[in-house]
Formats: sequence, C-alpha cells, structure tokens
Amino acid sequence: MRVNSTDLQNSFGKYLALVEKEDIIVLKNGKAVAKLSNYFDYRDYIKEETRDYNSKNYKRISYHEYLELVEGSDQRYELIDGEVFLMASPSFRHQMLVNEIAGIFYNYFKERKCSSLTSPLDIRLQGYAPKFEEDPNVVQPDLIVICDPENVEADKYQGLPSLLVEVLSPSTRKRDLILKLNLYLKSGVKEYWIVDPENKKITQYIFTEDRDIKVINDLDAGETLESDYFEELNIPLSEIFSKID
Repeated sequence: MRVNSTDLQNSFGKYLALVEKEDIIVLKNGKAVAKLSNYFDYRDYIKEETRDYNSKNYKRISYHEYLELVEGSDQRYELIDGEVFLMASPSFRHQMLVNEIAGIFYNYFKERKCSSLTSPLDIRLQGYAPKFEEDPNVVQPDLIVICDPENVEADKYQGLPSLLVEVLSPSTRKRDLILKLNLYLKSGVKEYWIVDPENKKITQYIFTEDRDIKVINDLDAGETLESDYFEELNIPLSEIFSKID
C-alpha cells in the first residue's frame, strides 16, 4: 500500500493496524521515502521454536557415541544439541544452487586470504561453551567461508566461520531455519545466508560481535545480496536462481 506522508500523520492509528497485513510505502511529493513494516522479533522466535523443537522425547548422545556411529557408517550425519541427524542426498536443484554460489565465491576469494568450501566437511562448533567438549556440535553446511585455515586438522574444521550458507530442502528446512540458525548465532558466526529454492529468495542474517542478530534481510529474485562482512561481495539473486525452474 502507498500512502501520502500527510495522510499517514493524520491517520497513523489506522495505518498502524493495516501494517499487520501489508507493508506501507510512505510518499512525499510523489516519491517513496520510507516503508512501514510489521515488526517481528526473530530472537524470540528462535528461542520459542528451539524450545519446542527440543521438547521432543529423543535420546541425547555424547560426542563419543556420535564418533562411533560416524566411523562405522558410510552415511553422513550432523550432531546438534546432542541429537543426531541423518543427511539425505541433495536434490538436483539443490546442487545447482550450491554450484552457482560456489562459482561466485571461487571468483571472489581466489586472490584473497579467505577460502570458500562446499560440503561435505565437518565443522565443529561449541556454542557459548569455552571448550568444544562442553557443547560439541558437528555440522556440514552447504557452503562455508573460513579465514583461519590453520584451524583445519585431519579434514575437520574447528574455528570461527565468517560466512555460512544453507540451501533449504524439505528434509532440512526446519533444522536450517531453527536449530542451525540458533547454533550459528551463539557460536560467533559473522554472517548466515539461507537460500530458499521454492520461493527463489535468500534470507541474510548478520550477527553482532556480542552474538546477537544485527540485521535480517529478506531478498527476492530481483534484488542484490550485499555481504556485510566481505566488501564488494555483491550478488544479484538472478545469477543464483537463473538455472532453476
């Protein structure tokens, strides 16, 4: 909805109620100068959804038990908050999106200190805990950018990722949107992108040094994603989604 700034001032209460249903573009002298949007506190959402997710009756396992499972299997697993997740084979469309982003990352990082990698690679995160053993988590993000390669040992990384990217799939959607978002936030990751193939959009989370959400950008196919941490890493979403239906 578009509304003149004078009308907004005169009937602010009415438009405040309408903003729950749709965004309101504020016009001044015929030009758009501001947008009034419904406020949603993602931090409360994460806490509530994570609590609901973890209320299920499942057996929490130790890191040692996880290692025994992984070493005796050809399957890929993740360990988040004591729960093991079997990773299904990615779809063709999923891999197409990963490849498109990986190609863009390769060109951007090839002459820079940082490096971009694709799954499978074990990423060890420890949340707020001072030691990995106190809160062991092992994930395999679709794409990762690291600037501290000295923290890669025995084909496993245990450091502070600068950027993580997950492409949603039906089997991982809730995990990526809730559990991993919460884990990446509290582990000190600087930036997290969630790619939604169904709606052709990307949600960009930018985190503060105090491990809080600083900015959330919901970007559609016609927009450009601009990294907060890496200068000049600007990607038109049309380039990412150009090869999928």
